[in-house]
Amino acid sequence: MSDPSKQKSESEWRAILSPEQFRILREKGTERAGTGKYDKFSEEGVYTCAGCGTPLYKSTTKFNSGCGWPAFFDAIPGAVQRHEDRSFGMTRVEITCAACGGHLGHVFKGEGFPTPTDERHCVNSISLNFVEEKKN
Repeated sequence: MSDPSKQKSESEWRAILSPEQFRILREKGTERAGTGKYDKFSEEGVYTCAGCGTPLYKSTTKFNSGCGWPAFFDAIPGAVQRHEDRSFGMTRVEITCAACGGHLGHVFKGEGFPTPTDERHCVNSISLNFVEEKKN
C-alpha cells in the first residue's frame, strides 16, 4: 500500500534524514538496545514514521517488554507491512512503513506477553516521531 507521494530517491532521503536515520530507515539497520528516546517513553498520542510522517502506532498499544526498544502489540490498521527477513542466518518478520517503505524493526509472536495479540512489534526509536494527543 505504498504511497507514491512519499517515495523518494536515495539522494532525497539522504538530504532529509540524519545519517543514523538513513542507516536504519533506508538500510535496515538497528539502533543499540536501550539507547532510543521512546523505549521508556509513556506519553499519550501517536507514533509516526520519522521518514514520511505516516501515523503508525497509538500509545495505547505500547507496552514495556524490557527488550530495550519501544514495543507495541499492534499497529494502526494498514500502516505497517510485514516481510520475511532471512538476514543473519535466521528467519524473522521485518516491519516497514506501508507508505514509504522505511524499516521500523521486527515482529515477534508467541513470547507470552499479556497483550491482546501476543505480538511484540520491536521498533527502532529513531524510526519514529511522536505527536502528543491534544487535550481539550
